Amino acid sequence: MRSTIDRLISWTGLVLAAVLLVAGGLLTWASSFASSSVHDQLSMQQITMPAGDALATPDMKKYLSQYAGQPMTTGAQAKAYADHYILGHMNEASGGKSYAEVSTEAMAAAKSAPTAQATIDLQNLKATLFQGNALRSMLLTAYAFGTLGAIAMYASIAAYVGAVLMLVLGLLGLRHARQSVVSVATPAAATPVAV
Repeated sequence: MRSTIDRLISWTGLVLAAVLLVAGGLLTWASSFASSSVHDQLSMQQITMPAGDALATPDMKKYLSQYAGQPMTTGAQAKAYADHYILGHMNEASGGKSYAEVSTEAMAAAKSAPTAQATIDLQNLKATLFQGNALRSMLLTAYAFGTLGAIAMYASIAAYVGAVLMLVLGLLGLRHARQSVVSVATPAAATPVAV
């Protein structure tokens, strides 16, 4: 009975090792796909990370200096550019107002004074903020996919380690089950009885 339970648990461990091995392979593929897609899509945009005087604020210098002058090819670069360069310029242009706030002001101004220079300026600012938000959205999506690729890579490593662990435990369990059968089949030598 004991060896049957040992074999059942051991075979379950071996099946689990196979499942983890397949999961590790799929996660490796997902990681590679996400990383190469992010790299290829960002490379096609031919964006060079800002450097020197283009890093006008301390925030820009803090987050972008490490990438200065490099071509944008990673999700981390895309996030830094979106959150600390584009957003910095958007906030400077709008005085910290969001696209929604400027859009509301522009619509109200268009109703009251459609040809006034202030209305035209608000409409231009609205268009600039819309473009900035669209670009930020695309770059942050690249960052999200890059992050998911990195998570898939770590998960694949965990799956491979789990597969090896379950394989070793399963094989040890089968060996133990076989030894249990052998020890039950071979009775211990009879002890002589004193007369």
